[in-house]
Amino acid sequence: MPQQPLAPPRLIAHRGLSARAPENTLAAVRAAHEAGCRWVELDVQLLGDGTPVIWHDRDVSRCSNGRGRLVDLDIARAGQLDAGSWFAAEFAGEPMATLERMLTLIDELALGLNLELKVNRGRDPETLVERALPPLLEALPAERLIVSSFDASALAHARRQAPAGRLPLGALFERVPRDWAARCAAIDAYSVHADWRRLRAPRAHDIVQSGHALLCYTANDPAAFATRWEWGVHGVISDDPSRFAVHRAHHPA
Repeated sequence: MPQQPLAPPRLIAHRGLSARAPENTLAAVRAAHEAGCRWVELDVQLLGDGTPVIWHDRDVSRCSNGRGRLVDLDIARAGQLDAGSWFAAEFAGEPMATLERMLTLIDELALGLNLELKVNRGRDPETLVERALPPLLEALPAERLIVSSFDASALAHARRQAPAGRLPLGALFERVPRDWAARCAAIDAYSVHADWRRLRAPRAHDIVQSGHALLCYTANDPAAFATRWEWGVHGVISDDPSRFAVHRAHHPA
């Protein structure tokens, strides 16, 4: 039975409030807070100089005015990027957020954080853990923190750095595999994070009965998602969690 250091968050803003602000930015986290969200999900990886930054993709072309791979940038060059104009003119000049700056904001806003260790192709998971984990553990208490990843090596190395009571870990899966319980036991996982479209009721019931928190990503249609609550799912990661809050208000059952 996994330790339960925190009540599973019901609504988590995916990459900040990414329906209303550029994903993985300080602006998206502020927007989430202003909308009443208590938890955000963000991605962390490293620049070429080892600086941890809040970013999802392997390169910067989709979410900035720049081009090239993250590994080819240092903090000086990354600091020149506009990470907001691609989303809307009002976000022009939004910077790429360093992990340090993002943690300061999250602590100021008293938010919970699900931080995904994003291990893109060719990157070293253990180096990412060693760079990102110390400032994270210094900034946030266990009850406001979940660290997740698709990468088993990253999760295993994270567990070696901190015990379950200090660091709740989440195992991320596209389709939850048959050996999910063994994988979770190997890292003393707190939670299982599943693609809501690929999750099936028997597997959901097994996870919930095991004592793990069950979180689903990335759902934006509360009516379509409704049956998952009936399966025992604890929380949803959404681009706009307010849709779920409104739906619940109108459909309390």
